[in-house]
Amino acid sequence: MNRIALIAAGAAGAAALLAVPVEAGAATTTATTTVTCGSSGLQAGLSTKVCAEVTGDSVQLYGQISLAGPPSPGTPWPQTQELLTGLSGQVVGGASLGSVSGRTLFTASTVRVGGVGGTVPCGSTVHASFSVATYPWGPVPVTLDVPVVC
Repeated sequence: MNRIALIAAGAAGAAALLAVPVEAGAATTTATTTVTCGSSGLQAGLSTKVCAEVTGDSVQLYGQISLAGPPSPGTPWPQTQELLTGLSGQVVGGASLGSVSGRTLFTASTVRVGGVGGTVPCGSTVHASFSVATYPWGPVPVTLDVPVVC
């Protein structure tokens, strides 16, 4: 067989494979995850923000704590701080997605506080709040309102 005949036979075989119908049950869908974060705030001398990961009608909330800037000269770093944190979420005009509060240790690298989320109705809006406190600073919550578009 010469090259032209081999190429023609290969093209005919490929066309036959492409013409085979795919079963309806074999289709796969992959949901895209969108991460939205609110504005950063200063709490307990640190930078904080609250974020939402939305995949279809599933929402997971988390708060993030990081350094607000470089430490002052002469500051003994890394110095561990014990922080009181609170994270909550709810569907606006609807059910609570829960809340978590507790103690979180922060040294110098970014810390993520999670554990709030769930399934929400398509077209709704989720309100999230994250707060951090340590003596002598009280909490100044950061918030986020994110629409859930399915």
